[in-house]
Amino acid sequence: MTAGGTAEEPGGLIRYWAAARAEAGTAQEPYRARTLAGALTAARERHADRPRFAQVLGVCSFLVDGEPVGTRDHATVTLAEGGTVEVLPPFAGG
Repeated sequence: MTAGGTAEEPGGLIRYWAAARAEAGTAQEPYRARTLAGALTAARERHADRPRFAQVLGVCSFLVDGEPVGTRDHATVTLAEGGTVEVLPPFAGG
């Protein structure tokens, strides 16, 4: 199995916000992965030509289907078919 996913893996949508959107060059893109770690690895590979993308991901918070991931290991956060991953960079003025 590759980091890019297979047809047997759940598919959904990754939404990028603020600096993550700027570095990805898109507001959203599909994922095929069983875990958040798998989806993020595939996203890093897709955007390997944008070195700051991986840096920005390193400081982001994530919501999976509206629920904060927090400090959980991304490899333990499972993704559902039709799910949504929100990629949220730190916001000023918090």
